[in-house]
Amino acid sequence: MDIADVRKEVLRAIDRAKRAASERRTRMDEASRDYLRFLDDIAVPLFRQIANALKAEGYTFNVFTPSRSVRLMSDKNAEDYIELVLDESGDHPHVLGRSSRGRGHRVVQSERPIGKGVVADLTDEDVLRFVMEELGPYVER
Repeated sequence: MDIADVRKEVLRAIDRAKRAASERRTRMDEASRDYLRFLDDIAVPLFRQIANALKAEGYTFNVFTPSRSVRLMSDKNAEDYIELVLDESGDHPHVLGRSSRGRGHRVVQSERPIGKGVVADLTDEDVLRFVMEELGPYVER
């Protein structure tokens, strides 16, 4: 193969990689802005409403907002919580819902995407649905 052809292919590959990285950074920046707005406008207020409703029913949960997340945590066990975080590990960032439950000496954890994957499209119904699906084991006792 001619060295000039190889060099052209290498240059094309470099150009594609740079464009893809630039597009990914743009998506991450946009998702990050949307996520912070989502936390402030939807997730944190809804988590506080859920905590208040649980307290009214005798279940003590508090809301915490550690760096770029929101967490509904049981007062009885620090390993019992439901939280939302932004997952930026892939090409398309999305909000992950996580739950953790302490069972004796072991901890059962799970995580799954919330909504349809686009941060800007998440609604309070998406968040409420996730929390209600995860809440059962915390209030069944």
